[in-house]
Amino acid sequence: MTARVVVGVSGASGACLGQAVLEILRAIGAQTHLVISAGAERTIAHELGPDGRRSIEVLATMSHRSDDLGAPIASGSFAVDAMIVAPCSMRTLSSIAHGTGDSLLARAADVTLKERRRLVLLAREAPLHLGHLEAMVAVTRMGAIVSPPVPTFYARMTGLDDMVRQIAARAVASAGLDPGPHLQRWAGMDATTTGAG
Repeated sequence: MTARVVVGVSGASGACLGQAVLEILRAIGAQTHLVISAGAERTIAHELGPDGRRSIEVLATMSHRSDDLGAPIASGSFAVDAMIVAPCSMRTLSSIAHGTGDSLLARAADVTLKERRRLVLLAREAPLHLGHLEAMVAVTRMGAIVSPPVPTFYARMTGLDDMVRQIAARAVASAGLDPGPHLQRWAGMDATTTGAG
């Protein structure tokens, strides 16, 4: 059965993360429902250029307006397997933590939590103050997975694109789907390359 995943892109820096998540989900044959927050529109244009939004939207099976609270993904009766918010701004994280449902992205995340489905949040901010941390604790207690986009340095990636793809693949794996060859997995420490022994 085809997996169905909601992908949210919020206004934090890192629009390329949402794009990479959609690319991987498309490659593994998942059906995707995309919602881009109002704040993300400016970030996407700045980071990916004037055609950035279109380059993201064409990767999704279906795209929904951020103010369309009548969209299918706003209801728990619309079955999805998981939701990934990449990147997840602190504003969006706070909205999810407090269940405001003030946008389609926040409402879809709220639905994901109430239906006990996987919600992966690539929380993007640094440094963090206590309010950020408390919001992360709150959503974690509700069942979300907070996964800041931290590079896996052990994978010895050669550039930013490799790092983005690895972070996106890990998000897909955290959502309960197999990202296949897109994820470089830890195979153990090779004693001959570490000088051990």
